[in-house]
Amino acid sequence: TLSEARDLYLRLKSAGKDRTFVRSAHRNVGYVIQVLGDHPLSAYSTVDAAKFRDWLIDQGMARDTIKRVFGSVRSIINLAIKEQGLDSQNAFSGTFMPDGLRVTKRQPIPVSDIHKIQQKCFEQDDELRWIIALLSDTGMRLGEAIGLLKTDIDLCAEVPHVTLKPHPWRRLKTPGSKRQIPLVGSSLWAAKRALTQQTDSEFAFPKYCSDEGHKTTSASAALNKWLRNHAPDGCVVHSFRHSIRDRLRAVECPFDVIDQLGGWSTAGVGSGYGNGYSIAVLSRWMQRIE
Repeated sequence: TLSEARDLYLRLKSAGKDRTFVRSAHRNVGYVIQVLGDHPLSAYSTVDAAKFRDWLIDQGMARDTIKRVFGSVRSIINLAIKEQGLDSQNAFSGTFMPDGLRVTKRQPIPVSDIHKIQQKCFEQDDELRWIIALLSDTGMRLGEAIGLLKTDIDLCAEVPHVTLKPHPWRRLKTPGSKRQIPLVGSSLWAAKRALTQQTDSEFAFPKYCSDEGHKTTSASAALNKWLRNHAPDGCVVHSFRHSIRDRLRAVECPFDVIDQLGGWSTAGVGSGYGNGYSIAVLSRWMQRIE
């Protein structure tokens, strides 16, 4: 059955993943069971999948969210089919997504608002505000930031920087996400504050990360709740990542430098050659942004 496929999927794939991974699998399969029931995998048809898609649309979900739900359910079923040697098709593969579905587009935070937010962070001076300040001038993903160890932050180097690398409690999204980011402006202040907090924890942000995993969901909820009072409508914590790209464009930073700083994939065969830009070069561009 679908619930058994979910349990198999989690038993085989949840090792080293955080609680968000487990919750997502339960939530997405729960949606299917709520709409279609918990049946043997061979009992679901493409008609059922289309009915499920329409239900998700009726819930007001955006296109990207619906695609993520389908991707999760599809992966769970595919693994069960392979592991159990089932002679059945995955009814949730290739489901048509109609044009005109609502698309969510995260808005960048204007530079003037970023400066005001950073000033608020200096004034409140606590762990949540350190995280916001760190994100605001690095463009890191939230999970990347809260998963940092104190030893990932090097303030004694010629160019102060953070080193992003996989940890057992926090994997990186892509191979290109493994990188070094210079610390400038508010991010340098935030890193210094994180390292000077009076705690024996090895984690930079122990309230939201431990050996058991990182609490990205709860951190995101807390940060976004605070940002709603200080950023324009439609802006969330991930908007800092959009903003850093615009701020680097504004100083005519080369696109491959921007991609290296943000851990984005760079198009073209040549991008895979060499070791990329030095931390000194990256720092010079980061110091130019407003």
